[in-house]
Amino acid sequence: MTDLRDIKPPAWLKEMNEGLMAQQRSGTLEFDLPVLTVPGRRSGLPRHTPLTVLERGGERFVLGGFPAADWIRNVRAAGRGTLRTRGGDERVRLVELDAAAALSVLREWPALTPDGVEMMRDAGVVADVTPAAMEAVAGICPVFRIEAG
Repeated sequence: MTDLRDIKPPAWLKEMNEGLMAQQRSGTLEFDLPVLTVPGRRSGLPRHTPLTVLERGGERFVLGGFPAADWIRNVRAAGRGTLRTRGGDERVRLVELDAAAALSVLREWPALTPDGVEMMRDAGVVADVTPAAMEAVAGICPVFRIEAG
């Protein structure tokens, strides 16, 4: 049985993300695509990752839907980065929540991005596209609170 902590994003996701970021740069993307930039943990070079951001009660959160993704390791190593949105670039600090604190965010994720949760299901990270299935990955799929930094 595969350890969920070892699941990486599907190979095609990198190409899709690069295409979305290219559309954003050219001004042809029809929606806001937040892009997190953090230094690579080995190279120190900037690494860009488009992410879904949950905003609620004045706080913002991101989910590491594929636990072995490089961006998660880079965030854990750097702790800081830059978040680019239509509002511009913002220096941010990313604080990883413990499993109990992450539960409420995980429960909201299927409503925020059902397509993203379907990708997680198809990769074997979660069993279903439901709040209960998302709760089951608390402590496995990291949730980060985005703070001004």
